Amino acid sequence: MKMSIGQTIEMIYLDKAGKITQRTIEVRGIRDGRIRATCLSTGQPRVFLAANILSWRPVPERQHA
Repeated sequence: MKMSIGQTIEMIYLDKAGKITQRTIEVRGIRDGRIRATCLSTGQPRVFLAANILSWRPVPERQHA
């Protein structure tokens, strides 16, 4: 599966402090191993390293509409 711009995903992520977190994000851009996104719990823009995503799945439209 491949992420695409505008897609909403749930992911398990290893942050820079080594903490594993679960997040729901809307993908805004993907380039050079970095994913620009909006975190849906905070509404803030974030950048995630693709290498630190441990697992992800697309969120069906009806769950985030």
